Amino acid sequence: MQEEHTEEDSDPEATFPTHHVMRGTKVMEGHGIFRVLAVGDKTENGKVFEAAQIDNSVRTPLNEQLDGLGKLITKISYVFAAGVIICRMLVFFDWAYPAWSLVVPTILFFWMVIRKFDQWPGKVCISIITLYFLTLISTITVLHSFLLPGEDISRLLGYTLGTLMIAVTLIVVAVPEGLPMAVTLSLAYSMRRMLKTNNLVRRMHACETMGATTVICTDKTGTLTQNQMRVFKTQFYGLGEGQELSDNAESRLLKEGMAVNSTAALDLSHPDAPVAIGNPTEGALLLWLRSAGENYQTLREEAATIDELPFSTERKYMATVVRSAAMEGKTILYVKGAPEIVLGLCRNIEGGMTQEAIQQQLQSYQAQAMRTLGFAYQILDTGAGAINNGAVQADNLTFQGIVAISDPVREDVPQAVEECMRAGIEVKIVTGDTPGTATEIGRQIGLWTAADSERNIITGPEFAALSDEELDRRVMELKIIARARPMDKKRLVESLQRNGQVVAVTGDGTNDAPALHAAHVGLSMGDGTSVAKEASDITIIDNSFSSIGKAVLWGRSLYQNIQRFLLFQLTVNVAACFIVLSGALMGTESPLTVTQMLWVNLIMDTFAAMALASLPPSSRVMNDKPRDRKAFILNREMLWNITGVGSFFFLLLLVFLYIFEHADIRQLTDLLHLHLGARDALSPYELTLFFTIFVMTHFFYLFNARAFNTGRSALHFKGCKGLAFIVTVIFAGQILMVELPILQDFFNVVSLRPLDWLIIIAGSSLVLWVREAWQWTKIRR
Repeated sequence: MQEEHTEEDSDPEATFPTHHVMRGTKVMEGHGIFRVLAVGDKTENGKVFEAAQIDNSVRTPLNEQLDGLGKLITKISYVFAAGVIICRMLVFFDWAYPAWSLVVPTILFFWMVIRKFDQWPGKVCISIITLYFLTLISTITVLHSFLLPGEDISRLLGYTLGTLMIAVTLIVVAVPEGLPMAVTLSLAYSMRRMLKTNNLVRRMHACETMGATTVICTDKTGTLTQNQMRVFKTQFYGLGEGQELSDNAESRLLKEGMAVNSTAALDLSHPDAPVAIGNPTEGALLLWLRSAGENYQTLREEAATIDELPFSTERKYMATVVRSAAMEGKTILYVKGAPEIVLGLCRNIEGGMTQEAIQQQLQSYQAQAMRTLGFAYQILDTGAGAINNGAVQADNLTFQGIVAISDPVREDVPQAVEECMRAGIEVKIVTGDTPGTATEIGRQIGLWTAADSERNIITGPEFAALSDEELDRRVMELKIIARARPMDKKRLVESLQRNGQVVAVTGDGTNDAPALHAAHVGLSMGDGTSVAKEASDITIIDNSFSSIGKAVLWGRSLYQNIQRFLLFQLTVNVAACFIVLSGALMGTESPLTVTQMLWVNLIMDTFAAMALASLPPSSRVMNDKPRDRKAFILNREMLWNITGVGSFFFLLLLVFLYIFEHADIRQLTDLLHLHLGARDALSPYELTLFFTIFVMTHFFYLFNARAFNTGRSALHFKGCKGLAFIVTVIFAGQILMVELPILQDFFNVVSLRPLDWLIIIAGSSLVLWVREAWQWTKIRR
């Protein structure tokens, strides 16, 4: 007889249509004819493979923010460079009206650089640069012959070349070319440290992106749970309330029944952590026996098996007939399976329990999404006839009790989930389990509450039936997707991304590769497949959700380190750019030479990046909400610090520049009896004082930038060995540069008096002490 299965025969709650088989399915028994509906990429496996090949072009939040910042700073630096060129040339020609003709071509040139160069090909840009410089040289040559006839033009050309060098140097100093290095150093440092928290980072950008994560889509098995079935509770009615195994007849029958009526085994390669081999539910029973001090192998070897009936989904039980060692000389039939089925085969119940009481127990465990097993036995006269025609024929079975088995939630997961939710991160469970099991696990970890309803859970078939628009409207409400299919997780990720979310996804199987690839951060499991690991950005070595929370901690702390670097660098930029521009407006030589500005650039780029990138994470960041991926990387507090402190440094240095130009300062103590006179050129000693004051004020501000947004003292050095080393290098480098004759000519400096060194260090350190005093008063409040 040929039977055809149609869609009406399919279970609507199943993950896939039950009247279909997939490529690679093993036929365990029977025979049939199958009609091929899809091959290659059209099969379910093919769809997964194809989706996993899609190149992940999703831009990270940090990339978006740094690109915008870099463009903004570059444009501002061009404005300053244009201002330097215009002002210095006007000063040279004593602000004569014809000299203002330089303003139009210079502004037009830098406007094209800012607005058009990104759009034009390289050859066009080079042509325009060449044309501008030809226009500049020809214009100043004409102006020189008209305004300064008879003077040597070589002075003008040298002055113009110096002006262009200052403008280019200003752009180099202002543009944060050290930012990529700071980011790379921070990411590399975090990668190394995150490995100690069981996060193996495979792609560097994932370190920071985890800090911006707003949604984590997680598997259940192995991530939230231990992926090891364990006996939660036993209800053997012959053991009494203690449920302890002893040497009485009931205990001996239970022990032997569990050992012999099983196809599982234990891997005891590591005695402290035995692993079940075979059916995990049966393995849980053997682990329970082992925890009770019983050796299942000995029990199995002592009993001689006469007949067996394997478990099948149709019968929902299994049976074994043995010549017993527990009851010597007896032949015993042991039955194990679904409690309702096994109980229906029994005539007797141990301990005088009623069927109604047993049903109540079963309902209690099943409501907690636990698997339950029932146990029964019968002492036979002979083994013949107990099992016949693929079924148990014995009619005097005694029901021994039930066992509730579960995959326990990892002990650290509820706290980790709470930490993520407190940090403003939504957690969504995507599992192939039934809605009941998934909901119970969600309840145990604190995700599913009494306020949740059917709007917060969906099954795979229901999920597939939603259009993209319907899914986008509902996706933020969903907490659990049960009976999920492989491509459901990828579709969930894409919907969340369309809603502006930064998504992290966990997965351990080949079927998870598309979702891992599509997410902003793919998190593979340590015991996952190689395909999943290749598609992921981070591998969670211990498979635990708590390690994901640690990755978020590192990501957020890393982002703050990058902000601190920008705070320091841009504050120095503000002071340096305005000082150079002011020097051009005042008609003086630049108070900072090209080599000195490059040293400042080295301090604030390379050394500052190394110092601030190595700061350890702070648990305080987990009390904040995820940052807005569209928000500017410079927040309001940072902008106030950059403009406020940068302007203060600029005004302070401008006052010193004015004093040094109008007074003969041979040592800093001369400021105590200051007499301002006519303007004069700065002496080498005054220029060295100015340069050293500039460096040392920003040196001490580095400590303030390091403590920004931490609520701690700037002198807190615990876990900051890298910072201590770098500040030592900067301090020693500045002293050696000024005092070593071999470096003095290169940096255009002369030696300073010891007293001046002490005054500069003490005065500059006020930058640090004022901040410390302010922080102390805030704490006292």
